[in-house]
Amino acid sequence: MAAPAPLRSLFGRSRRSPGSSRDGFDYLAAGDVYLDSACQTLRPRPVIDALTSYYTGYGACGDRARYAWGRRVDSEVAAVRDRVLSALRASPRRYACAFTLNTTYGLNLLLQQLPRGRYARIVTTHTEHNAVFLSTITAARRLGTPRIVVDRGLDGSVLVREGDLVDAVVVVSAMDNVTGTVTARLAELVTDVQRRGGIVIIDAAQAAPHALSRLRGVGADAICFSAHKMYGPSLGVVVATRELLASLDLAFVGGGQVSAVEDDGFSLLEDVRTRLEPGLQAWGEIIAFGAALDWFLPRAGRIGEEEARLGRRLFEGLAALPNLRLVNAVASPVIAATPDRVDAHRLAVFLSQAGVMVRSGHFCAHHWLQDRLGLGPLVRFSIGAHNTEADVDRALEVTGRLMKGL
Repeated sequence: MAAPAPLRSLFGRSRRSPGSSRDGFDYLAAGDVYLDSACQTLRPRPVIDALTSYYTGYGACGDRARYAWGRRVDSEVAAVRDRVLSALRASPRRYACAFTLNTTYGLNLLLQQLPRGRYARIVTTHTEHNAVFLSTITAARRLGTPRIVVDRGLDGSVLVREGDLVDAVVVVSAMDNVTGTVTARLAELVTDVQRRGGIVIIDAAQAAPHALSRLRGVGADAICFSAHKMYGPSLGVVVATRELLASLDLAFVGGGQVSAVEDDGFSLLEDVRTRLEPGLQAWGEIIAFGAALDWFLPRAGRIGEEEARLGRRLFEGLAALPNLRLVNAVASPVIAATPDRVDAHRLAVFLSQAGVMVRSGHFCAHHWLQDRLGLGPLVRFSIGAHNTEADVDRALEVTGRLMKGL
C-alpha cells in the first residue's frame, strides 16, 4: 500500500476544544492522539512536578545519608511504600514493598533467586507476556524442575489440574496486554496453590492501572507491576510476602543490602525489602510515583468507567471497518487487531503521520500470538486517563479512511 500523501493534509489535525483536556494533561499538543498506554501511560502534571522538585530541591541518596536532604528522601520513600501496600490492601505485617527497574526485572529477581529443592514445578500459561514466559523458562532450568504451560478459558481463567499445583510456583498475569482480558477466579487460584504448598507470583503490569480492585486482598505471594503503566515514572514495583523475600537465595547482592561484610561473607539487613534493592535506587522516580498514586487512586473509579466507555466505542468502531480483524472477542481498554492487505508496522506509521499513535508488533507476547496463533504483526490501540471521546473518534476516522482505501 502506498502512503496517502501527505496524511496530515489529507486528514487535517483535530484540535482539543477548550476544557476537553483531561485533568493533569494540559501539556498535550493539539491533535496528538496517544493510544499506547498499555506500554507506558502519560504522566500528569503533579508527577512531573514531583520529579522536578526532587532533582532541583533535595536530590540526595536515600538509605545512606543523615543530613536533611537524605532524611527527607527516606521519609518520602517510606511513605510511598506504605501507600503502595495500602492501595493493594496488603498488610505491612505480612508484605513488604520493594522497587526495581520494571516488572520484568522484579519477576526475574524473584524467580532467579528462589531456593533450590523447595518447589516441584513451575506453572504458567500460553498467553503470558515475555516477562513471565521467558523468566519461567530460565528459572525452571536453574531449579532443575519441570515447567508446565497451560491454556486459559475464555474468561481468562487458568486451566490447570489440581495435581500440578502441589508445591508449585505459579506465575500468571492478572490481565493480559493484548486484549485486556482480566484473569477470572484469581483469588481462588491463589488459595488452591497455597493450600498445596505452592506460591503464586502475579504479573500485574496491566491490572494495576485497569483492574486494581481485582488485586486488592488477592493474597498472592508476590505482585509485580510497573509505575510507568500507572501514570508514574519508569519504575518497577514488587509487593511480596516477607516470608518469600526472606527465603530467597541471593545471587545479586550489593550495597544497601548488608549490615556487615567480612573477608569471605556478609550479613544481610533485617529489612527484607532490601533483598530486591541492591545499590542506589531511583529515589526521584519513587517519590514521583507517590505523586502518581495520590493523583490516580482518588480518580481510579471514574477513570475505569471512562476507559470502559471509550473502549466500547473504539471496539465497535474498529469492528465495523473493512480489512481489519480484531483479536478481542469483547471490548476493553486494550484492543488488538490484524490488518489485511497492509503490514501492521506500515499501518502504524501511516496512523502516526496523521497524529494517531498506536503500537505495532507482537507486544512481547510472541509465543501466544506468533507461535500459537500464527499471527503476523498486529496493531494495538490502548486507552489511558488522558484520552477523550474526540481521540477515539479521530482514531476511527483516520483508521477507517486508511482501511477503506486498501
